[in-house]
Amino acid sequence: MQVRAASSQIVLVTGASSGIGAAVAREFVARGHTVYGTSRNPDTVADPVPGVTYVRLDNADYATADAAVEQIGRIDILINNAGESQAGAIEDTPMDAVEGLFAKNVFGPIALTKAVLPGMRERRHGTVVMVGSMLASFPVAFRSTYSAAKAALKAFALATRREVAPYGIRMISFEPGTIATGIGGRRSVHIGEHSPYADEYAVVAAATARNEQSGITAEATARAIVEAALADHPKPFYAKGNSAPLVFLASRLLPRELILSMTARKHGLSWIRP
Repeated sequence: MQVRAASSQIVLVTGASSGIGAAVAREFVARGHTVYGTSRNPDTVADPVPGVTYVRLDNADYATADAAVEQIGRIDILINNAGESQAGAIEDTPMDAVEGLFAKNVFGPIALTKAVLPGMRERRHGTVVMVGSMLASFPVAFRSTYSAAKAALKAFALATRREVAPYGIRMISFEPGTIATGIGGRRSVHIGEHSPYADEYAVVAAATARNEQSGITAEATARAIVEAALADHPKPFYAKGNSAPLVFLASRLLPRELILSMTARKHGLSWIRP
């Protein structure tokens, strides 16, 4: 991948108080860029990244997107990383939880993208990276709402890529695989006390925890995201982790039924043909 010369750019990274976002912010700072990070409560970030200026953003409050962009001014690179992880049985997940997930994971990032586009278009220069999940491409049981939200984010990035390209703006979709960031402890879970799905959900939850413990590091993911954002001619889509080149090749060559079966088995479930 050919990477742009190291001229300093102004970067906004959402969800920069922990996990991938903090690692991405740290990587941009190390490469000499001016970095802003977002948090719902900038004054109480427990472990701020040195060199990062924190601003308030709540993905579910779209007005904060306009306020953050107005506060910062010029933004050359936007990394839309912030969001919520959710799991559980769809029968046990209330609609307000589904709506809240889409507000944080889809509508909020779209609102922030809309806020930065006018300035990028006028300058005829800008990059937007939507950080999704490989669950968008390889959905698994009991992660249906999360998989759907990340699939929507991916489609948005790929669809708008040509729309904004005439103005020098690059849209990128990035799908990390399983990452060892401790996100499992912050995941919202919806499973009823006497749910008929409880046993199989427990199997998936245990497999997910094991996979996350052995996942790639946030730092390795961050380097891949930063390199994609700084590339001279970035690809529309990148994936990192979970043997991404191999599994995406398999998804093109093998029947969809087999891919769904393999994904289920990776998460501890036998495949049942409907």
